[in-house]
Order: sequence, then C-alpha cells, then structure tokens
Amino acid sequence: MKIIAIAVGLLFLIPFARPVLAQDGSSAGKPAVSSSAAPAGAASAPAPAADSSGKTAAGIPVGTTITAQNWRDYQQYMPAGMIGLFQGEYYWKMPADVQMTIGPTIIHPLPRNYVAATEKYASQIRIVDLPTGGLSMQGYQGGMPFPDPAEPHRGWKILADVWYRYLPHLIVDTYGTSCSQNNLGNVSCSADELVLKQLSFNTDPGISATIPGAGDTFSTEWFMTVEPENERYNASVVISYTDLTKAQAVYAFVPSLRRAQPVATSARCSQYSGTDYTSDDYRYGFNANLTQMQVADLGDKKILALVDADLPTGAFPDGFDMPLGWPKPSWGKWQVRDAYVISASKVASQAEGYCYGKRVMYVDKASGGVLWLDLYDTEMNYWKFGGFVLKTIDVPGVGPVNCNGAAVEMMWDMHNQHSSFFSDPALNHPLYVNQQAPAEFNDLTRFSTASGLNQIMQ
Repeated sequence: MKIIAIAVGLLFLIPFARPVLAQDGSSAGKPAVSSSAAPAGAASAPAPAADSSGKTAAGIPVGTTITAQNWRDYQQYMPAGMIGLFQGEYYWKMPADVQMTIGPTIIHPLPRNYVAATEKYASQIRIVDLPTGGLSMQGYQGGMPFPDPAEPHRGWKILADVWYRYLPHLIVDTYGTSCSQNNLGNVSCSADELVLKQLSFNTDPGISATIPGAGDTFSTEWFMTVEPENERYNASVVISYTDLTKAQAVYAFVPSLRRAQPVATSARCSQYSGTDYTSDDYRYGFNANLTQMQVADLGDKKILALVDADLPTGAFPDGFDMPLGWPKPSWGKWQVRDAYVISASKVASQAEGYCYGKRVMYVDKASGGVLWLDLYDTEMNYWKFGGFVLKTIDVPGVGPVNCNGAAVEMMWDMHNQHSSFFSDPALNHPLYVNQQAPAEFNDLTRFSTASGLNQIMQ
C-alpha cells in the first residue's frame, strides 16, 4: 500500500529513483524473462477462449487442480485478466507449472454490529445527483449502505459498498513490503510501517462511532518508510472525509525539510517510479472519489479467488511462482466466490487527463472486498491486471474477517513489462488490528494529521 513516494514525487514534480535492491539490500539481478510482448498500447481485453470441455456446472469439485493444461475447462470462473495470463497473449504469462487447487468456499459472516448498523441505517440513505454528472448520497451512518444493490444506479451502489466495506477501525502493519520487477527480472524492494484508521461510522464493539477529535474525517492512511536506509522517514498521511464530495487531503513529510507539506491531489495518475500503482489503486483496490465515478453494472459472476490464504513469510520472491509472481500452492486452496462485476470510469466532467479509461472490479459479495482488477487505458486497451490474496484473521470481539489489512496485492503492467507486489505484513512481522495494537498507535494527532508527521525524527 505504498503511497509515500508518490506523494514525495508529486511534491517535487520529479520521479524518485530507487536503487535495484533485493529485500536484504543486495543486488537482485536475474535472467531476463521472455520479451515476446505485444507493443505497448496494442493489447485489448482478452476474449474468452472456447470451452473445450463443454462443462456448465455451477461449481468446481473440491480437490480439482487447475493447471496450464486444463485451465480452459474452468475459464468461466476466471476474471478476464486471469484468462489473459493463461492464454499467454501478453508479456506476463502464467508459469508452466501453475497449480490452483480448489478448496471449499468458506463464508465468514459480516460482523454483528456492522450488520446491525446496516439494518438500522440503510433504508435512510438517499442518492443525490450532482451538477458535475456524478452521484453522492445522504443519510449514511454506518454499515453497508446498499445491502441489496438494485437499479437504478446498481453499479454505483456496489462501489459505495466497497468504499464502506467492513474494515477494523485500526490496522497497524509494522512491516509491509513493496517489491517490483522489471523486464530484466531485477527486483527492487522497500518496507514501510502502515497505520490505517477509521475515525467515523465505526461499528467495532467498544469503539465510538466517531472517534473523539476526528471531526469530519472518515479515515486516514499513514505510511512511513523504514527500509532502505536512504529512504527512511519519508512519510505521508492521506485523509478522507465523511463528506464524499470533499477531496482527499494528502501531506508528505520529507526528512531533509523536517516538515510536512501539502501535496496536490489532482495528479491521481502519478505512478511511483518503482511500482505499478497510482493513488487511486490503494486502499485495497479502490481509493478514488466516489462522486467522480460513473459505474456500469456488468452482472454477477462466480470467480476463483485465494482467500483464507497463508501468506508467504520469506523475502520476495520466495514463495512466489516466478517470473510472473503467482501464488504457489503453499499459499492455500482457491475458492469459488460469488462476485459483483462493475466497470468504473470518471464522469465526463472529470475525465480529462485521467489515466484509466475504465476500472473493471470483481467484488466479493460476502465481504465487499476487491478480488481482482482489470485496468484499461484511455483508448480502452488492456493495461494492467491486479490480483488480491486475502488472509483471514480473527478480529478481537468480532470474529474471522477476510478484509482486515493482511493481504498480498499483485499488479502486472502489460504496457511497461513491469510488476509490483505488496505484502502486508512480510517476513513474519506482526500486523495488529484494533486493541491488539500497542497503545501508541491510538494517538490521533500523530497518525491522522499533518502536524503528526512533524513529530517524525523528533
């Protein structure tokens, strides 16, 4: 969930160069992978191949292993981008030894208090048309705003559910890594400390719906680099508001300046030079302004997803099936999940200069989490694939939760022959949620405000 370097890069309006290092700081040169890629910008969305088996079953038998030889029998359960990886039409391709073993689908119920808030407040919500051509809503007080999304505006309602999906009110990742790979197989990694807070509309037991002192802040994302040493203490905080029409505020702390400075949020497409993510790709798949999005409902689909996973504990790329960086069988069993499929793009009044033509999102119906992204450029050519592997953890007083901050996020850039991998947490470092976190992380000023950034290095 790296955003620090994006903020710093925007602040100085120059790209921030990173040395090519492995997680242990050593050179990580590797043999070049295949360069038989389509020209940048020439690829369009992969068309599903013919089903060679004629199977139309509603599910896949538990114990089935999907491989490079039999994947066409199960492509009806795959996002379009996953099909593209199997088809081998693009630079990034499935490894020849890929194995995806199917396990039972395990649905963890949403937290009791979150469901109660949904039942209490969902009927009060009203969608509002904006002069910009976008939508907003009034009356939201907590829970899932649209528990049974229906027309009109079904796609936008699903995206609103993603924004307000259940997350623990406090997530502390003490060591999350960001690793990238170029078309020579060189790997570059950094590590960050992350503190994510939900300050309004909370439903966790024993927590105020609005944290005292939070004002009109909905959530904050605080990041600080801890490795490599030459980037240590670069930090940022992203502030989202309860008023959906209010733009996020972003502040960056630059060690050489010893102070935080505001960062323009208009350049949402600025991509950190070492990764394949823009600001709008964070927060586990979607971090854009809801009121600026028009959303098409593409229907419902059963898709393969890796949830309840055991995340790799070694330094990247240990545990990843390279060169793609696909999950190895040791991560766990894949599940067939019921998903909404939506296509989000900027409303016409906000579209000029925006990088993505559309963002196709596969959203888990059970948890509201994003399971897969297909990202298109402005000419509607396929640009990036994004996959999300979720680790279920037991949130104190709540129970097992899929969306909790523990995840591996993968992004493959077809145009630039580059890939990125976020591991939260990594190398057996702890990830805390709610009251598990040491008391210092409850400090609202330090971890949720611009002035708190100025406490770094003091």
